Amino acid sequence: MITIINYGVGNIFAFQNVFKRLNIQTKIALNKDDLIGADKIILPGVGSFDYAMTQLNKSGMRESLDFLVLEQKIPVIGICVGMQMMGKRSDEGKMLGLGWIDAEVLKFDENLIHHRTKLPHMGWNDVTPIKSNSLFSGLEEDSIFYFLHSYYFHCNNITDIIARSNYGIEFTSAVNSQNIYGIQFHPEKSHNYGEKLLFNFSNL
Repeated sequence: MITIINYGVGNIFAFQNVFKRLNIQTKIALNKDDLIGADKIILPGVGSFDYAMTQLNKSGMRESLDFLVLEQKIPVIGICVGMQMMGKRSDEGKMLGLGWIDAEVLKFDENLIHHRTKLPHMGWNDVTPIKSNSLFSGLEEDSIFYFLHSYYFHCNNITDIIARSNYGIEFTSAVNSQNIYGIQFHPEKSHNYGEKLLFNFSNL
């Protein structure tokens, strides 16, 4: 059962629609009891870092998620701000992140971006896997995904990086540490590329 965390931040139903097309069963978790029986977890996120962390803490699911991810090793994927929350902190706010991955979230340096519209980084961009990983099976070449963000994930342990993209600088667009996955882009908005990635996640 793929459980999608609904803490008021993220397009929950877009994910449900993708998995429905793939004939994969999902469940929406609104509280800690809804997490019972989760085989895989999706942590979506949009908006600001502190707001998302506040909403997750208020949901009552934080402690259960920590147990499922860190103790039971249930596969989890964080998406956009959901990925950023997996780090320790963010330039965007003052709150601590989940700390599931040794990383921090930094703001893009606008001086290095040559587009007329600098931030946010919005639209389609290449995602280049840098090592073999089941999440990107069949997506190793010429894969593009939809992005919308002004901050990027900086890993302190480079072995956690599984894919990179470029926007003024080369930045981490996907990570994996044991059962924990994170992607900066939006697979639910990335058509067949995103559908394939979510299918791969369901088969981990």
